[in-house]
Amino acid sequence: MADQYAEWLAAIPKTELHLHLDGSLQAHRMLSLADKHGIRLPYATVSDVEAAYQFKDLQSFLDLYYLGASVLRDEDDFYHLMMDYLLVCRDENIVHTEIMIEPQTYAPNSVEFATMMAGFSRAINEAAENWGQSVGLILSLLRHLSEEDALETLQAADAFRDQFIAIGLASSELGNPPEKFVRLYAAARERGYRLVAHAGEEGPAEYIWQALNLLHVDRIDHGVRCLEDPKLVVHLAKARIPLTVCPLSNVRLCVFDNMSDHTLLQLLEQGLCVTVNSDDPAYFGGYLSANYLALQASLGMDRAQTLKLIKNGFEASFLADSVKDAYLKQLSEWPNS
Repeated sequence: MADQYAEWLAAIPKTELHLHLDGSLQAHRMLSLADKHGIRLPYATVSDVEAAYQFKDLQSFLDLYYLGASVLRDEDDFYHLMMDYLLVCRDENIVHTEIMIEPQTYAPNSVEFATMMAGFSRAINEAAENWGQSVGLILSLLRHLSEEDALETLQAADAFRDQFIAIGLASSELGNPPEKFVRLYAAARERGYRLVAHAGEEGPAEYIWQALNLLHVDRIDHGVRCLEDPKLVVHLAKARIPLTVCPLSNVRLCVFDNMSDHTLLQLLEQGLCVTVNSDDPAYFGGYLSANYLALQASLGMDRAQTLKLIKNGFEASFLADSVKDAYLKQLSEWPNS
């Protein structure tokens, strides 16, 4: 039965809306780029890197995440980072992906915005030409840094405005509530960006309210702690505010002790527009399909529930309505037995 489910899942067109590109940096690529640039890492082998993936919390993950990203220096590095992930999209039938990229991560290493974007654009254009891959880029800002730093990054992105669909807010939640970034989101809204923000993963349900009421976001990244506030759950369901949930990430970062404890199906049953995503797949044990398979194995998720989650992914995306409707029509006719 598990093999039949995996085969059925593989054939379905899917979206991924919560993916940090640096978090897809595979261990072998990290080591090869470190060697290329003469950067010393505390790891000698792929096994050494993977052994470091036993995270205690979000901060212990972020420490390794930023160390890994430090090996990205030139245009080719960014090309390979993007292409490695887009090849996974091709293999897993992820027809549309909205990818978070974080220029502030590279700034300490004097990487120019143009260098990063040149590598990304080359890979995106090749994937679009070779197999029709659809990609949207999200300018993801780091909440542990100041709002002024984020505003400077937003301004630097003006030269590449047509290559971004949205802005986001990532990194350490605790101590960095959404209310810290009201001016940033107002400036982004004036520039025509769609708006997303991490909230309610490490931080409380109140952070979700702040993201909605102060930042006026279109969707919430993570959001699993909304269940702490029944009124919030009702509001999210009624307004169809999407939640981009990342199951394997939630378990690896100890939001849930085990996948069998995950509340994703409870959120789905309460009418929320919840979606499945991989977050930082190289660090958290699997890409998008692995997340679906883990939910099926641990929660007994059936095909009808899976199809609903996949439909939610298209509904929650920033694709044009005509494109969404075409995919949703196709999925409405997809067999689930």
